[in-house]
Amino acid sequence: MNQSVVAVLDGTRARFFTLEPAESPEYQSGPNLIERDCLTNTVKETQGKDLWANTKTGRNRGAGSQAHGYDDHRQNHINEFERSFAKEIVNKLIGLSDEYHPQQVVLVAEPKFLGLVREAITPQLPKSLKLQELAKDLCKMKALELHEYLADKQLLPRRKVAAR
Repeated sequence: MNQSVVAVLDGTRARFFTLEPAESPEYQSGPNLIERDCLTNTVKETQGKDLWANTKTGRNRGAGSQAHGYDDHRQNHINEFERSFAKEIVNKLIGLSDEYHPQQVVLVAEPKFLGLVREAITPQLPKSLKLQELAKDLCKMKALELHEYLADKQLLPRRKVAAR
C-alpha cells in the first residue's frame, strides 16, 4: 500500500490527512483519508483595525485639508504573513512525515499559495519522498469527496468497497 500524507491548503486554512488501509479489507472499504490536523492562518481572518492602524490605504490628510497619497507597503506585509503560514505548514508536513513515514506527499492548494509552499518545502523534503502537486482549492471538501477527486486525478489509489 502506498502510504501518503495529503495537505489541502488555501490562504486561510491547512488540512492534513494520511491515507490509511482498512483494518479488515475483506469487511471494510479502504484505504481511507483520515484527517490528522488543521492549521488556521489567523492573520488572514483578522480584518480592519485589528490588523492595521488605518483601514484605508494610500491617502492621508495633511494640514489645511490637503490630501496626499502614499504607499504604506501593505501588500508586502500580507505576502510576508502568507510566507510565514507556508513555513508553518511545511513544519507540520515534515512532522507528519517523520511520524507516518509516507512514500509520497500530496499538496493541493490554490495556485499562488502552492508556489509559496513549494518554495518553502523543496529544500527540507527528504529526497526519498515523492512530492505530488495539484493547483486547485479543495479545502472545503469532505475527506471522502477529496479522496475520490484525488483518485480521479491519479494522485491516490482508489478506494475498494468491501462486499457485504
